[in-house]
Amino acid sequence: MEIIKLLASIVAIVLFIYLGVYSLYLFVFSVLGKLIPIKQPPVATKLSNFILYICAYKEDEIILNSAAAALTIDYPKDKFHVCVIADSLKPETIAKLKEMPLQVVEVVFETSTKSKALNKAIENTAAGFDVAVVFDIDNIAAPDYLYELNNYMQAGNKVVQGHRVAKNSNTQVAVLDAVSEEVNNHIFRKSQQLFKFSAAIIGSGMALEYQLFVNVMSRIDAVGGFDKEMGLLLTKDKIHVAYAEKAYIYDEKVSNPAVFEKQRKRWLSAQFNLLKKYGATAPAQFFRGNFDYVNEIYQMAILPRVLMLGLMPVMLFISFLTPGIGPDWHLWLYATIACYLGIIVAIPTSFYNGKLLEAMLKLPLIFITMFLLLFKLKGANKKFIHTPHDHAAQDTVPEQVKDQASV
Repeated sequence: MEIIKLLASIVAIVLFIYLGVYSLYLFVFSVLGKLIPIKQPPVATKLSNFILYICAYKEDEIILNSAAAALTIDYPKDKFHVCVIADSLKPETIAKLKEMPLQVVEVVFETSTKSKALNKAIENTAAGFDVAVVFDIDNIAAPDYLYELNNYMQAGNKVVQGHRVAKNSNTQVAVLDAVSEEVNNHIFRKSQQLFKFSAAIIGSGMALEYQLFVNVMSRIDAVGGFDKEMGLLLTKDKIHVAYAEKAYIYDEKVSNPAVFEKQRKRWLSAQFNLLKKYGATAPAQFFRGNFDYVNEIYQMAILPRVLMLGLMPVMLFISFLTPGIGPDWHLWLYATIACYLGIIVAIPTSFYNGKLLEAMLKLPLIFITMFLLLFKLKGANKKFIHTPHDHAAQDTVPEQVKDQASV
């Protein structure tokens, strides 16, 4: 009995260290990010030459709208070029795209991945570009998006992540997905700048110096999570990723629970596979003083926030029922409060409305879904998992970009 109690205490202590440190991490970055302003770069006097890569896999109707929207971005027309990477599009869609003033790169792969598509596009890109920008098929940029990115690039940044926000809130799942995006934007992108850490790269809306982009893409072979691998490679090379909070790019949020599960399975699988691949390199980088890379590895090792929302009160309840085993329940209470405050503070005030309250009813179901996914990841990173888009959500583009985004 004593051995069982000892083992239970050890497990409880390990869990507390893992979840407690994570809770403190969320709290510190979230609160300080609200209290301390982030310095913005000056307005640039020189304009970079941008190439915008739009990765298009199926979803023919959506790419026609997105490509047309990209062409209307408020930036000198001779200073940016749109390249659509057409993977599994219909011939009639490709024909319509070729009628637009943009480049179409047709690709065919036995197993499609975003990294393969981008590398093929690079092979077909002419010289003369300063900056590469990556869009997903459904992304629509705010009118001043490229100007905002240009300010950062001209200020000396080599990599900049734009501010990706939801363009739809048509279901409870979409609302929660939008909230999750903004929490991540605040804690893992904006607030990281306070400690000179890199912003976490997302799969779209980021800009890289062109030659750096070519170099880093040639080293990426991930089936899923190419953006996460990109972040690891950049920080390992001590290249900082800035965050352009005012460079808005609108992104469709998942509306359907089944699609949400499919997407998160892909994300979790990519995250843990990259942790397995790169995790052992963290100690050596720590002793070399590359704390940015170590921070990136740590972010690979932590759980999604929705799991924390469920696990922390569960562990608090268990510790209350099992006194003398592991940390006292008061410690779990403090950690739970830190976790919840960190997430609550990170949510923009504009989200606190009736829609959010209704959406929160879905949280228990999403928690269970995410928890079960942890045991269903085997083989998920060996093939490309496409996330289908909701065509109805395309009609919910924010008003400030609708006029310029119309076909």
